[in-house]
Amino acid sequence: MSTPNITESTHKAVDGKGILITEPAMKQLAALCKDQGPDKLLRVGVRSGGCSGMSYTMDFISSKETHQEDEVYDYITPDGDAFKVVCDPKSLLYIYGMQLDFSTALIGGGFNFTNPNATQTCGCGSSFAV
Repeated sequence: MSTPNITESTHKAVDGKGILITEPAMKQLAALCKDQGPDKLLRVGVRSGGCSGMSYTMDFISSKETHQEDEVYDYITPDGDAFKVVCDPKSLLYIYGMQLDFSTALIGGGFNFTNPNATQTCGCGSSFAV
């Protein structure tokens, strides 16, 4: 089972909830959200499939595409940039306590998920089992 490497540079949402996001991921997400425009939110979730049975999803959506039961978390970077992360209640069951990191490495770079709920993960880094 993988446990998150929680460091001082890990951020929670403004309300103290949501997924943990590292400093590099915060900067990358803030830049991506800014590029998407003011009406866009980042939807994070899980779906069936992938090498280990479930896979993570990340996509930008319009604020009009949120559902009443969705949880919306506000994040503010140390530089003052803000963005919102949306997650459906079913996905939250699987990713509660998850840490999202970002790497600029040529091999294995991009967003990386560390999920304390996963009993198995795949080498691809985007699928897991519980």
